[in-house]
Amino acid sequence: MTFVLGLTGSIGMGKSATAGLFRKLGVPVHDADAAVHRLYRGRAAPLIEQAFPGTVTDGAVDRTKLGAAVLNDPTRMKQLETIVHPLVREEEENFLARVSALAPIAVLDIPLLFETGGDRRCDAVLVVTAPPGVQRERVLARPGMTAEKFSAILAKQMPDADKRARAHFLVDTSRGFASAEAQVRSILACLAGRPGRHRRF
Repeated sequence: MTFVLGLTGSIGMGKSATAGLFRKLGVPVHDADAAVHRLYRGRAAPLIEQAFPGTVTDGAVDRTKLGAAVLNDPTRMKQLETIVHPLVREEEENFLARVSALAPIAVLDIPLLFETGGDRRCDAVLVVTAPPGVQRERVLARPGMTAEKFSAILAKQMPDADKRARAHFLVDTSRGFASAEAQVRSILACLAGRPGRHRRF
């Protein structure tokens, strides 16, 4: 049975780059953010337009308009999550069904893994981390990012220290790609031959 490794990390920690290292080493990865982007251009669009009129343009969700519609409104945000989360979960289950007979290890790349309870669907969790100064420097270098936006994003995410405390594995990306790849290889070696515990299908 495929061993399912949850991959998560706060903004600016290098989570996407770490997911790329797993792909490079032949491990299938399901990217929850990419699934949302696909759904916003597909099945989720008419459902979101029905719930939030005016947020879909040319058959695709306009993320700026949708963000404005749910910003600072927990009730509307919950309504959006009720639409999107089951569809993302369905894509995740389809992914695991496809790879279950082919791959000994699969990765679920989920930004809000702990916050949404996704860790309960994983056999182990890897948290991607970096020192706060490195994180801040990376994030503030992004186009359009401000200190205020960064603070608002952090406020919605579980603190890095709490994530690290709940992790089975850590990858520190502050020492460069070669070091991160060595850490990923070490984790894969540790997991080699371990069966997954969760029967999903």
